[in-house]
Amino acid sequence: MSVRSQGTTLFSAILILVGTTVVVQLWLLTVSTEALLSGQTRILIPAAAGSSLLLLINAGLLRYVYRFDRDVEKQ
Repeated sequence: MSVRSQGTTLFSAILILVGTTVVVQLWLLTVSTEALLSGQTRILIPAAAGSSLLLLINAGLLRYVYRFDRDVEKQ
């Protein structure tokens, strides 16, 4: 299996993970908005922490894709 085809498979898997985390972040935003409008502020901090963690995961995946692409270009 060539490195370029491995990169395509890797990119597809990472794209699925990013899409999933974005959907979860949108769900967290919806839950937070509903909680805020109903006066339940206890959920806001955990939802913000979870969304921040998902943002860090997405940033790490993006960094990994850039590194992999740079390494493929060197070969």
